[in-house]
Amino acid sequence: MEFKHAPVMYQEVLDNLKIKEDGIYVDGTLGGGGHSVGICKSLNDKGTLVGIDRDTDAIHASQDRLKEYSCKKIYVHDNYANIKNSLNDLNLKKIDGALLDLGVSSFQLDNEQRGFSYMKDAPLDMRMNAEDSVTAEDIINGYSEECLKNVIKDYGEEKWASRIASFIVKERKQNPINTTSKLVEIIKAAIPAAARRTGPHPAKRTFQALRIEVNNELGLLEEAIYDFIDELDTGGRLCIITFHSLEDRIVKNCFNESAKKCTCPTNIPVCICEGKAKVKKVYKKPLYPSENEVETNPRSRSAKLRVVEKV
Repeated sequence: MEFKHAPVMYQEVLDNLKIKEDGIYVDGTLGGGGHSVGICKSLNDKGTLVGIDRDTDAIHASQDRLKEYSCKKIYVHDNYANIKNSLNDLNLKKIDGALLDLGVSSFQLDNEQRGFSYMKDAPLDMRMNAEDSVTAEDIINGYSEECLKNVIKDYGEEKWASRIASFIVKERKQNPINTTSKLVEIIKAAIPAAARRTGPHPAKRTFQALRIEVNNELGLLEEAIYDFIDELDTGGRLCIITFHSLEDRIVKNCFNESAKKCTCPTNIPVCICEGKAKVKKVYKKPLYPSENEVETNPRSRSAKLRVVEKV
């Protein structure tokens, strides 16, 4: 299957990275290389792109897509959360910029066998890295009702989480749940008809929650953001695109903390920590995709871009 993915907020990312033609840039969520094409176009033969992804299909697709560009290209099959180890292994000390485009790619959604989409019948997989051991099927059939409820509620922000978990456990006592279509059927049965008539697809939030749990997307995000900031050279920029409130809240809080000059308790009238901000926020509020982009690429609708610069 061809790796197709429309890079969200493509020009906004490139403009905000302020790319130096001989610089070192990290695309921590390489995907099909959509944003990396723009980075490579701006680099000369002395510049370096480090592309990181958990999905070997993504890396192979990007290698083919980026081969025509003259810059040095290094591909790393790993989680972006291991950025410090990755750069250390490559003997790279500081980087001039980095991008994290969080969430699932269009290729992963559209590839029926990956099990990310509630619109296609497929095995309940949802692993971004096929070498990981835990699948969505393992979680659906193995977690207790309480744990399922918490995952769906916390990561999907689903108000019907308790009913959905209860219906899942009741069904799996009869037969294992191993396909996306079966899970969608259970979710629809759990959510009252009146609630299903408005808002997004009734399975959207539960599928989001499962994907996050399978791939531990939020568990490592906070530490990874601080590590990326540490690895930036002075003037280097970190751009992060999020697609739901849970991710964005973590990014926002990490950026705010890193931009603080003082970390003293609020009840101390005079600063004694002599702290210094690590970054400055390029924008007070996130950037959003244009109306034209949302019209041509509906999956960009919920995207937010936040940017900081190392000081």
